[in-house]
Amino acid sequence: MVDTKERLLEIFGEGNVTDKKEVLAAYKSDRSFSMQISPWFVVKPTGVQQIQKLVNWANETKTALVPVSSGAPRFYGDTVPGVTRAVIVDLSGMNKILRIDRRNRMAVIEPGVTYGQLEAACAKEGLRVTMPLLPKTNKSVVASLLERQPTTIPKYHYSLTEPLRTCGIVFGNGDVIYTGDAGNGSLQLEEQWKSGLVQVDPKGPNATDFIKIVSGSQGTMGIVFWASVKCEILPNIHKLLIVQAKKIEKLIDFSYAITRQRMGDEVFIVNNAQLANMLGKDAKNIDGLKSGFPTWAMLIGVSGRALFPKQKVDVMENDIRSYAERHALEVVSGFPGVTSKRILDTVLNPSPERYWKLNYRGGCVDIFFLTKLDKIPQFIKTMNSVAEEFNYPRTDIGIYVQPLHQGASYHCEFNLPYNPREAEETEKIRALLTKASKVLSLQGAYFSRPYGIWSDLMYQKDADSKITLRKIKKLFDPNGIMNPAKLCFK
Repeated sequence: MVDTKERLLEIFGEGNVTDKKEVLAAYKSDRSFSMQISPWFVVKPTGVQQIQKLVNWANETKTALVPVSSGAPRFYGDTVPGVTRAVIVDLSGMNKILRIDRRNRMAVIEPGVTYGQLEAACAKEGLRVTMPLLPKTNKSVVASLLERQPTTIPKYHYSLTEPLRTCGIVFGNGDVIYTGDAGNGSLQLEEQWKSGLVQVDPKGPNATDFIKIVSGSQGTMGIVFWASVKCEILPNIHKLLIVQAKKIEKLIDFSYAITRQRMGDEVFIVNNAQLANMLGKDAKNIDGLKSGFPTWAMLIGVSGRALFPKQKVDVMENDIRSYAERHALEVVSGFPGVTSKRILDTVLNPSPERYWKLNYRGGCVDIFFLTKLDKIPQFIKTMNSVAEEFNYPRTDIGIYVQPLHQGASYHCEFNLPYNPREAEETEKIRALLTKASKVLSLQGAYFSRPYGIWSDLMYQKDADSKITLRKIKKLFDPNGIMNPAKLCFK
């Protein structure tokens, strides 16, 4: 162990390697129900050369590496070591914004850059980045995009990896590869920028598409040390329309219609519990808000930029109201004590310091998957049925429905708040999570981000994909050092 620590100190230097128990404890578990395994060391790289040396050393010594770039709390078990004697590669210190290109609307960032950090920097250039719904303040942008967290603007969602475009990767075999059009030039970003290359096209180099290998891989293929992200023009005018309904079925045809026409910017559906959780500060406040909200609300951001912004907003708003009228739906500008501006300000920013999903009960587990919109009402009935079986109050279940890929598919998410300090309640929510996941999977829920037990549910259905992925893993990580025991690599 002494030799190991000395070797790591040679690579990273004093202050960037630790095996202190109190530090290791922060990485041995998260808020999922994953088995607790303490890491061996935590290292903090400052550049690609150190990462490559670490990967080469890990191959020589057959040591597991677990990449981490977001801060706590973490929820899905993907950054908890799956084996003993693993080294946590904490990338949060690599937090430089390398470039913001206003003309091409591109930002090039390191993996430790958070949404709050990038939003502030982009705003100075008249840009913004499309975010997930209320991400943590310390959530890594790169980690979020690699794990395909849904973003809130479906019309800018051209593929499941959008707005991630290209990246630099140290694969598990030690090779450094630039993806997309960045792989067609020098492996020095500054030289590429001088020649006019702006790392915008995700396809490549040549006929390959290496970004698909690391997308959704939970760190099992390699370590990304920079990425380019597509940005959008910051609106001059931005307002929120709210379409309310008593049943989600009433919103289905309306949602298909406006996403097909690419109307609005932010477009998603929430139930009253989810909206109250987003806006509330504590259980009492959330219960009060929930009682004043409609059962379902579709939130639609409407914005105007640069040329004739007011005219554009007026036309878009009139069109959305017209579509709502055709579907016998009501458009409102807010609720008692809650204006649409307050809701919009909440949606456009990261979560406050205390993560919003923890405000109601102190803990929360999520169940999310991809599906078609017209199947979601049946999934909701199933979720409510399983919740009743475990005596979990269905009125506490937050539901979030997000159109993706310009409405071609939908992200359906159930948030289940609970008190993690109550052992009996924690065991009940663990059992509920397991039972609901199995039943939803049997009904066709596609867990495209298969954390924990979802990996078994998915890969048991698709042996061919499992075989193919293991072959790819063998090519890019022949010794299996990258985050072992995740996905189908157990």
